[in-house]
Amino acid sequence: MKGYVVCVYKNITNEEKLKEYALKARAAVEKYEGKFLIRGGRSTANEGEKSPRTVVIEFTSYDQANDFYKSKEYQDAHSILIGYAERQHQIIEGA
Repeated sequence: MKGYVVCVYKNITNEEKLKEYALKARAAVEKYEGKFLIRGGRSTANEGEKSPRTVVIEFTSYDQANDFYKSKEYQDAHSILIGYAERQHQIIEGA
């Protein structure tokens, strides 16, 4: 079964840091053969608060998605956002 990274941002306080993070994170996604399904874009909040950004990445398996998240490449990227973005990050097994 496929694995999905679902990341819903609550706030972003530094767009430059987000861009720096995105470049490094993209390299990690590619290394672990992930495919971006959603990367920002227009959105409508039908319930709850509107998120400034949502990202969904598909991986070949749940384990592959977890390996991506735990990888040195992704953790190096992730460290760039500390103090500049608040988000909910989940790895979910798909149908």
